[in-house]
Amino acid sequence: MIIIADGGSTKVEWRAISETGSVKGITTPGINPVFLSEDEIFASFGEKLSVLPADEVSEVWYYGAGLVSDETKATLCGALKRVFPAAECHAESDLMAAARSLCGREPGIACILGTGANSCLYDGTSIVANIRAGGFILGDEASGAYFGRRLLSDYIKGLLPAPVRSEMDSRFGLDYPTIVKKVYSEPMPSRYLASFAPFIREFKHHPHITQMLRTGFDEFLRRNVAQYDTRKYAVSFTGSIAFYFKEELQKSLAAAGMREGRIVRAPMDGLIAYHREGRV
Repeated sequence: MIIIADGGSTKVEWRAISETGSVKGITTPGINPVFLSEDEIFASFGEKLSVLPADEVSEVWYYGAGLVSDETKATLCGALKRVFPAAECHAESDLMAAARSLCGREPGIACILGTGANSCLYDGTSIVANIRAGGFILGDEASGAYFGRRLLSDYIKGLLPAPVRSEMDSRFGLDYPTIVKKVYSEPMPSRYLASFAPFIREFKHHPHITQMLRTGFDEFLRRNVAQYDTRKYAVSFTGSIAFYFKEELQKSLAAAGMREGRIVRAPMDGLIAYHREGRV
């Protein structure tokens, strides 16, 4: 049995794949391994994963944000080994999850557009180039946080068209002090900014919002993806922003002369296919 985990700050999606090919899904609370001890990580998933037959698990592949240092990977694997002591544990970044899910064992350009944004050039085995994302202050163009920031910036400056502003007023009851507090003083401002993505989706056909979306996607492609060899490789995407604003993203890709690859909501199905094809 192989276990694959797609770990985020909100939730972790687990899939247990048996020798017969059957798949069992489990969801546990999200974690950020960078800030948690082995005991805290174990406490987040140990009980729920105990329903799986530990003696049958040969490999665990955990993909998640923040898994860049050997120390963090070792801490995570230590917690996993307490549940599955006989299994080989592998911890990889969310960007590797995107690359393997979108490209399999073929080379290509893989991008994440969700709450945050990232991109890489993948040679079919390893990530060989990565333009730094920069986070929601210095970069993360076309992410949920980026579009939320653009929306709120237009709101506080009085640049939103009346129908959009009126709906924001009635739905969110926003005021300038609250927005400033949420963004500059409270924890996880990027998540707060990205929480406006469903609202943006509702109004995506309004010309002002359509232009905002196109500008964001154009910037992401120009400032990030264009630094890879887009003449040679297709550009693929995973993440809610890429998926739910697919039409606008496709127009930006075409305008930039880039070849569209796959655009999917989440990486799990692609990861299952990748690991089913053969042992890494």
